[in-house]
Amino acid sequence: MSPAPIFETSLHGATILHRGKVRDLYAVGDHLLIVATDRISAYDVVLESVIPDKGKVLTQLSAFWFARTGHIVPNHMVSTDPASYPAALREQQSILAGRSMLVRRTRPVLIECVARGYLSGSGWKEYRETGRVCGIDLPAGLRESERLPQPIFTPATKAETGHDVNISEDEAADLVGRDLVTRLRDLTLALYAHGAAHAESCGIIVADTKFEFGLVPGDDAESIILIDEALTPDSSRFWPADRYAPGGPQPSFDKQFVRDHLDAVGWNRQPPAPTLPTGVVEGTREKYREAFRSLAGRELD
Repeated sequence: MSPAPIFETSLHGATILHRGKVRDLYAVGDHLLIVATDRISAYDVVLESVIPDKGKVLTQLSAFWFARTGHIVPNHMVSTDPASYPAALREQQSILAGRSMLVRRTRPVLIECVARGYLSGSGWKEYRETGRVCGIDLPAGLRESERLPQPIFTPATKAETGHDVNISEDEAADLVGRDLVTRLRDLTLALYAHGAAHAESCGIIVADTKFEFGLVPGDDAESIILIDEALTPDSSRFWPADRYAPGGPQPSFDKQFVRDHLDAVGWNRQPPAPTLPTGVVEGTREKYREAFRSLAGRELD
C-alpha cells in the first residue's frame, strides 16, 4: 500500500523557516532540510489538490541531476538518506524517505536563471508581441514551440507571491552585478546543454528550464553553487521527442496537463483554484513518474 500523499509537513526536531509553493524548509543545525510535498501550483496559485509521489519525483530527480552535474558547478546537496539526519529526524523516516534533502546553507541569488532552447510559454508570448525574448532579438517568423538557433539565457525576478517577471540580462546585472550575472549565464547554459543532451538520449526534449543559485564563502570571494531543484517537471518543460511538432503547444511530461484542465474549465487564475478531478490527478502523477523513469533510468524509490 502506497503512503498517503503529503500536503504539508510539521516535523519534530527542526524549525520551520518557510513554506513555499511545494517545499517546506526547515533549519537543522548548520544545515537546511528541504521537504518536497505533493502540493502543486498553477499560475502561481497553490491548489488544494495534491499529486501523489510528486514530491518524491522532484527530490529524487534533483538528486540525480546534482550527482551528474557536479563537474559543472557544485551544489548544495549533503544527503537524501534520513538515516544520516540528526536523531530527532531519523524517527520520522516514514515522512522524509524519498522526499527530503539535507543541504548546505547559502546566500541565495535573487534572480531565477532560465535557459530556453525552444520558443514556448511566456517567451512565445513576448516574441509574438515584440520579436524579442528578455531583450534578445530573435529571427522573424518563428513558430510556437520552434527550436531556437541556439539556447538563450532569460533571467527572471523571484517573487514570493504572484508571478515572476522576465527581465533582460542588463536588468539582472543591475540587481546582482554584471560579473555575477555573466558567471550565472555561463553556468545556466552549460547545465542546460548537459541536461538537454542526456534527456534527448532518453527521448525527451527539454524546451526550457530554470535554475537557482546560492553563494557560499570561498578562498578569495563567494563561490556559486546550484541550489533548490534541477531539471524537474516543475522547473522545466519536458516534451516527448517522438511527438514533437512545432507550430503549436506540445504534449508534455510536466504540469501543463493541470494548466490545460484549469484553462478548459474557465478558471480565472485567482484563488481558490478548482479541485482537480481524479483523472487529472492520476494522469499528472503518471506523467511525473514517466519523466523520472525515462531520465533516471529506474523506478521511483
